[in-house]
Amino acid sequence: MQVDGPRIRRRREHNGQGLRAFASAVGVSPSHLSRIERGERAPQPEVLVRIARGLNCPVEELEGAEGAHDERAQHRLAVHDDEGTRGPRP
Repeated sequence: MQVDGPRIRRRREHNGQGLRAFASAVGVSPSHLSRIERGERAPQPEVLVRIARGLNCPVEELEGAEGAHDERAQHRLAVHDDEGTRGPRP
């Protein structure tokens, strides 16, 4: 199951929930939640259910299409590579 970690972070922040308090509320460590949100770790199904409940949304809203995260990352890298950090080259 693919989980959209950045979507979890956006929803948590939109709800005004801090990382440490939310992690405690769903029963995971702040570092583990941070890794999930960055897409470095996939949560166990029971943890994902607790995260969804904590965000008041169905689990399906936190799932991403397989490979979608990779495509977004590649697109960001391509834009960065073409434009550099100071914008387009003259």
